[in-house]
Amino acid sequence: MTTLTLATRWNPIDWPLTHGPVPQAVLLAGWAALALLAFSRHRRWRAPRMLGALALGAVLTVLVKIVVDDWWHPFPEGTPDFVLRWIAVGLFGTALLCFRASLLTVRGRCFAVGGVVLVVLMAASQINRGFDQYPTARAMLAPHTDELATGKVAATVQGGSDRPLAEVWHAPPGLPAKGTLSTVTVPGTASGFSARPGYVYLPPAYRATPRPLLPVVVLLAGQPGGPEDWVNSGAVRQTLDDFAARHQGLAPIVLVADQTGGNFANPLCMDSQIAKSQTYLAVDVPNWIHHNLQTATGRGALAIGGLSLGGTCALQLAVNAPEVYGTFLDISGQEEPTLGTHQETVDKAFDGDEAAFAAVDPVHVMARKKFPDTAGMIVVGADDPWFRPGQEKIHAAAQEAGMKVGFQTIPGWHSWVVFRKALEQNLPWLAQQTGLIR
Repeated sequence: MTTLTLATRWNPIDWPLTHGPVPQAVLLAGWAALALLAFSRHRRWRAPRMLGALALGAVLTVLVKIVVDDWWHPFPEGTPDFVLRWIAVGLFGTALLCFRASLLTVRGRCFAVGGVVLVVLMAASQINRGFDQYPTARAMLAPHTDELATGKVAATVQGGSDRPLAEVWHAPPGLPAKGTLSTVTVPGTASGFSARPGYVYLPPAYRATPRPLLPVVVLLAGQPGGPEDWVNSGAVRQTLDDFAARHQGLAPIVLVADQTGGNFANPLCMDSQIAKSQTYLAVDVPNWIHHNLQTATGRGALAIGGLSLGGTCALQLAVNAPEVYGTFLDISGQEEPTLGTHQETVDKAFDGDEAAFAAVDPVHVMARKKFPDTAGMIVVGADDPWFRPGQEKIHAAAQEAGMKVGFQTIPGWHSWVVFRKALEQNLPWLAQQTGLIR
């Protein structure tokens, strides 16, 4: 698609940021700006200044890695190499400005600052392309939300063990074409867990009379991140609306819950010294659903899924609270819950008690217990070097534990290209497992 086509047919906030002419133009402008910053005919711009800028950029990059990965440590798997490379490019451009500023006129400095902005924008664009976090500028904006429909009706329709809901309920005339998305806060009544607001998607059929008693899928985001990631980057509303359009307005109710309490927090989805995150997901969240929404009930009608840390959490709840969740979707989850290293995790969460960790770690739980009535799907990027080996081990352990579990790879690595496709691809499977469709 050409830039002219984009300009004439689409709102600029819907222009693709991870493919097509826009990111290519940003890349070209960024490299051009870096070249202009690096090369000069000024008689005092010599090799020592260039080498000094290179050295400063390198030192700053090393400091970033030390601060982020060794001191702050917000990412258990560490900062990806490609992210560090683009950070290095941005810092090199900044260092060039520092070494050239004294040689430039006021006007020249203004142009140089603009050049650095282009270099930093290029680096940010390439990191965004790597994760596909923001496919458009619209994905960076707060989503439009609706008021939550909490009222209950007397006339309902329920599926049975022999006939799924889609075969006993039929859409009435005038059914809305789209579902609703509402912001909700699920309190940690039993757990004391302080969660951020999440989102509830109600499909068009939820507003019909008689109301079909729909299954519920609890979705969890990764870390760093929050519930808005599934809404913005994950396009969950569009995915569910598309599914509903193919099934008479029927789709699972989806609650995008917050299992971390902060963008960089990681309570491990366990009940530990850090927080009672498992109790929040196994008690508080289901209780809120059944109190505020009119849904199908029972473990067979309640599924849990997530990406990265959220995928790890989904598996944890499936094996530690199987009476609550009968189905799970683990997208690019970890081999075990982690804060960085195994020892660090055990020390911080369980005061060094290995037995306490093993009591709730999914691999250990599946080694000593069978789950013949649990269905699971494990999905990972085909080119994901971090998470694919662990996901393959998890799949083998789940099979040994008697689960009805599948394994899928999707082209890509640990990015939203995989996460979005995993949900879209497995939404029919979730609907089947929870009794919505055959």
